[in-house]
Amino acid sequence: RGGRRPPAAPPRGVPGVTVLLRDFEDFENDLTGTARSFASLPVPVLVVAETAPYPPVPLPAGVNLLLLRPAADRPPPLARPELHVRTRHVALVPDGTRPVPGLLERMRDALEEGAGDTRLVAAPVGSVPLRCLELRLEARAWTARYGPGAPGVCRAVEGTAVLLLRTRDLFALPFPLARPVPTALFVQAAFRGWGLRVMPAAFPAARRPPVSPHGRWKAENLAETRRRRLMRDLGVKREVLADGRERWYGCSKETARCFGTVHARTPQYLLAGRWTPPCCLRALRETARHVTGALEAAGVRYWLEGGSLLGAVRLGDIIPWDYDVDLGIYREDAGKCRWLAAVAAAGEPVEDAEGFLWEKAAEGDFYRVHYSRSNRLHVDLWPFYPRGGVMTKDTWLGHPQDVEFPESFLRPRVPMPFAGFTAMAPNNARAFLELKFGPGAVENPEYPNPAV
Repeated sequence: RGGRRPPAAPPRGVPGVTVLLRDFEDFENDLTGTARSFASLPVPVLVVAETAPYPPVPLPAGVNLLLLRPAADRPPPLARPELHVRTRHVALVPDGTRPVPGLLERMRDALEEGAGDTRLVAAPVGSVPLRCLELRLEARAWTARYGPGAPGVCRAVEGTAVLLLRTRDLFALPFPLARPVPTALFVQAAFRGWGLRVMPAAFPAARRPPVSPHGRWKAENLAETRRRRLMRDLGVKREVLADGRERWYGCSKETARCFGTVHARTPQYLLAGRWTPPCCLRALRETARHVTGALEAAGVRYWLEGGSLLGAVRLGDIIPWDYDVDLGIYREDAGKCRWLAAVAAAGEPVEDAEGFLWEKAAEGDFYRVHYSRSNRLHVDLWPFYPRGGVMTKDTWLGHPQDVEFPESFLRPRVPMPFAGFTAMAPNNARAFLELKFGPGAVENPEYPNPAV
């Protein structure tokens, strides 16, 4: 720093381990002590940060700072990050760790002697052993699922750890230095089927004064922000933890939905090989429950339509790749619902007490209820009316399943499990669906536009 030239580097790929100090806070850190203690082994030590720590941290001689954030007056710092590490192995060391002579080398040997899929070695920091976890990535469902790891089979660990891997493996990852470091490495490793070996020997933790309440608050907020950014980059919108708790990272009532305008009935996520983000399915379930509850309370006759009925018959839920919910209603009943009546009277969208937005659709004679003013995940309400014993409507959008049907399917309507509650449905759902979609519709799932 300060114009000092780094020492001459050994040739790339030399034996040894470079220590990277990445997970630390600018405030109340032990960066100087951690860097000095590992540099004394001696091993190469790099402090990695977006910008120089503030307040400034005096780094020991020979410890260099790698800045990741580009600046207009400097060359791109991360164009070739692997050029900053010359050794064959690298260890990501948490702030406040102290070295044990020879332990990094034992970790390296364990990696090289391990099974073919072993690409990571972990050693605990402090007196608390690491907990071995299984980690399954359900990429199509945007979900990371943790569980207890079988003996000798780990995909992640719980607890503070030093992580060692080959330098070439680290810098082959799309996000090699993302934070929080352990989660970033575990998820990217799981996508690649990498194994993880846990060492019993531990690194001691430094004796440090307690973090101040304000420092703890800042650290927790920063950790949450980093984790959300990481999950966005990794394409994970839900984590299911080993104890059954869930963390959600996708859209909410306060944000826009996770996908843009749908063209040719094919959302962009389907083209990317994924299904509807779980946060969107959750919002659709909430909206459907809310809307059907309002309709039932008002005496509006409704039923599950189209793909929503198809999902109810197949799964008791929304089809995993669907992006809205369709309900039919009797047109003559629409005025019984205070929110539909308010939309008709106001001529503009109306937000109800729960934050759902009711409106007349711009595309024709039907209604749409959005999850919120910001998040336009929605339930469509299609007003049908009987004519000569056949249910018809005034707006047809050209979908293959958008057809008239005998009113006898609605006399009576029947309850059916759907999306975590009970909705009303036509009395012969299979015949209704085969009229709409063709023979075998229930048994033969397909995307809305298979040609695309």
